[in-house]
This record gives sequence, structure tokens and C-alpha cells, in this order.
Amino acid sequence: MLLHNPPEKGDLVVLPEAFPVGFSMKVDEIADRDDSTGRFFCQIAKEFGVTVVGGNMIKPDDRGRNLAIVASPDGNVIGKYEKLHPFSFSGEHNHYRGGDHLTHFQWNGATVSPLICYDLRFPEAFRIATRGGAEIFIVIANWPASRVHHWVTLLAARAIENQAYVIACNRVGSDPAIAYPGRSMVIDPRGQVIADAGDTEGVLKAAIDLEALRDYRKQFPALQDMRFVHSSLF
Repeated sequence: MLLHNPPEKGDLVVLPEAFPVGFSMKVDEIADRDDSTGRFFCQIAKEFGVTVVGGNMIKPDDRGRNLAIVASPDGNVIGKYEKLHPFSFSGEHNHYRGGDHLTHFQWNGATVSPLICYDLRFPEAFRIATRGGAEIFIVIANWPASRVHHWVTLLAARAIENQAYVIACNRVGSDPAIAYPGRSMVIDPRGQVIADAGDTEGVLKAAIDLEALRDYRKQFPALQDMRFVHSSLF
């Protein structure tokens, strides 16, 4: 495979939600029936010696699953995450079944948790992942241009409140009904945008400073004050 800007060995490569097809309610038409996307992720992960996270759609029963797949540098799938929250506003819940658990994987000594698009609006999912050790979040998406302000704001909020890096990869372009703004970005644990791809296709690169993240959590130990309030207290 020839790339003009290939990743370096050991990198973490992130691709959007529904990477090979774009988001659609036509699950029967876009579902990956033979795991060709998973094999492709494993191929490029092994070829370049990187970890790859990207989206795929499958249909194991009467409804689809919206997945994030994690492929390791040795060419194996080491994680799969099913989007927890189908976007009921657009009817996604009628076509896709939501997942029921979070997941994480190790990359260069860091604990990484992937989430998908609409999950971004549910801070409790991120908080639970943080409580489970997450230091970096990946958010892959087909987030629309009409709500791009929410995208940018919520990504920064998830980084700040969890004192974590957020790596977000969003679709660029349009389909017949929806425009997608891009704005893939990397945000540091203080909420500062350290890389922003803008509204065009491209490759976004940023350095993750894990030592600085851990030092910041020690210097400003807000996460140690986390309390999970039981619903009986309302």
C-alpha cells in the first residue's frame, strides 16, 4: 500500500465511524458480511506496525451493530466496541441495537477507550471508562455540520472533566441529505485543542504526552474526588 504521508511504527491510527460505507439506515446493503473491513484494518496495522481503530457495520441478527474495531501491530483484532447509544432522533434505534458495555485496550502504555458519535452526549459513559482506567478516549463519528458547535464543545468537555486526551475522527463531505464538517481533532487533558484537521480531507498528526497527562492528574487531583450518586438520593 502506498501512502503520501504514512504513519510511523507504533502510531495510533484512527478512522471514522462506518469507515468503509458511511452511515446509513440501509443495514442490509452496508453490513460487512465477511469481515472484510476487520481484515483490512489488520492488514494495514501489520504492514505499518501501528494500532488501528476504525468503524464498521455488521448485522448478526434482526438489527445492525455499529462497531469500533481495534487492530494491533501484529495484525490481530484486539478489541471491538458496539456503540452504546443509537441516535433515536434519526431512527437509528429502529435499525441498530445498542451495545451494553465499554471496552479498553493498551497502546504504548496508555489505557484507551473507544466510543462512537452520539455516545459523546453521554458523559456518564466517559466517566465510567475513566474510573476503569481510561487515559485516552477515541471518538469516531459521522457528526453533522448542523451541530458542529456541539461536537467541538462536547469533545473539550469530555477531555476537561476526565483529565484525558480525546482523539476525535469525524467524516468529511456530504450525502444527499446531510453535510459533514470534519473537524477531526486532538484535545489535551486541560481542554486545549492541540490539532485540528479543519473541514477538508487530510491526515492529522499529534503527539500524546502520557507523562504530562499523569503529572497533571497528580497536580490537580479532581478525579480522586469522584462520587457516584445513587438514584435513591433524588
